[in-house]
Amino acid sequence: MVVLGSTSEFYMIDQPRQKPLSNSQPLVDINEAFSSEELLALCQRIISSGVLGRSKHYSALLEYLVQCSLEGKIPKEIELAVDVLNRGEDFDASADSRVRVYVHQLRKKLDSYYQAFEPDALFRVVIPRGQYTISAEQKSFHTSSEIRNNASKYKSSFNIGLLLIAISLFAANLIYMMVTDFRISRDNYQVAAEHPVWDSVLRDDSPILIVMGDYYIFGELNANGNVARMVREFNVNSRSDLEEMQFTDFERAENYLDLDLSYMPEGSAFALARIVPILQESGKNINITMMSDLTTSDIRDNHVVYIGYISGLEKLTDIAFSGSGLSVGRSFDELLNAQTQEYYTSDAGLPEEGQPFKDYGMFSTFPVSNETQVVLISGMRDAGLMHTAQALSSSDALDDLVVSIENDTDEALASFEALFEVLGMDRMNFDANLVYTNLLNADQIWAIPEPN
Repeated sequence: MVVLGSTSEFYMIDQPRQKPLSNSQPLVDINEAFSSEELLALCQRIISSGVLGRSKHYSALLEYLVQCSLEGKIPKEIELAVDVLNRGEDFDASADSRVRVYVHQLRKKLDSYYQAFEPDALFRVVIPRGQYTISAEQKSFHTSSEIRNNASKYKSSFNIGLLLIAISLFAANLIYMMVTDFRISRDNYQVAAEHPVWDSVLRDDSPILIVMGDYYIFGELNANGNVARMVREFNVNSRSDLEEMQFTDFERAENYLDLDLSYMPEGSAFALARIVPILQESGKNINITMMSDLTTSDIRDNHVVYIGYISGLEKLTDIAFSGSGLSVGRSFDELLNAQTQEYYTSDAGLPEEGQPFKDYGMFSTFPVSNETQVVLISGMRDAGLMHTAQALSSSDALDDLVVSIENDTDEALASFEALFEVLGMDRMNFDANLVYTNLLNADQIWAIPEPN
């Protein structure tokens, strides 16, 4: 799920309290509650439900624990590490907590399965705390209804809350896009699409892939084990990053949960509305994906048009700056001109009401192969991103780019970068200036560093 929102806002959504499912109900031997066939069939239902997520480790762990139960075997932590998580024989449980993390997470995923798919099951498969085995938990008739109702209430409240946020933010952005689009006729987009700056993307048969810069969000649990907040951390940009953090800090693993959720800046909606009509003039099929889902083969097989913040470049960061005359400063809100040593710093992150701010938008285009091109339409914040998209959809602004690089050859127009300084107030752009352009040497992108 993707939510459009402002990065100046930190979403913290309080959730209704839910009575947690616990292992305090009567436990019985798993083989007394289920026959072998029933247990294996239940295992496959849990895997097929999708509650275990995309990681194959959770499915493998559940199947392993089920098989051990059928064989009457109690596995050791080292066996789980080697046989399930593919760790080496030198695995040190005192230094590596990943087995405990995976078992802890699987325990919660099993609770989620029963809440969503089999709330009335007479017996539930559970992992008792402090153990690496599965047991059966007998249904408590006098509380199951309460638990089921609370679970349903929690689930619906959480989903409705997120849905309302997404709908309200998207509606605001959609209205804004519609208003601006009415001011811009299709003729203007057609003229922009015919500009030579766009030739390397539009004048061939290679497919076009729009990549939206998104930001990963995970859940923070309260003392009851319920999602209390949605959290954004700069060094956690994917499900795998979250798992890695959990592996290195078991205490934090107890508090965080993957929500399969990300968000995009509001400026992305404006930029997308400006750029898509230009790309459509090519007559090609246009696909779209999130940066968090971008693969190396995507970059190899498609023209890539990135729309988003500079901080959201992620997999494209290295190739974007390897041949650039700019480099990232102390943060992604700052770029350094390598030639002049001038810093370009945005103060649009948290502007005070009524106070002017300065932001920067970055445009870059360069080939990554003989057949494919990368185009970056980005900004440090919304103002810079929106102006860059506006400039790339204006024939006059595109002409200014060509004049500034003083070279109108096909090779130059297929490999250059530009930086816009944008002035605004109260999230509105008032003025913008082209402050930097530079021809790129595409060979530098793939250059192997000289040995020291």
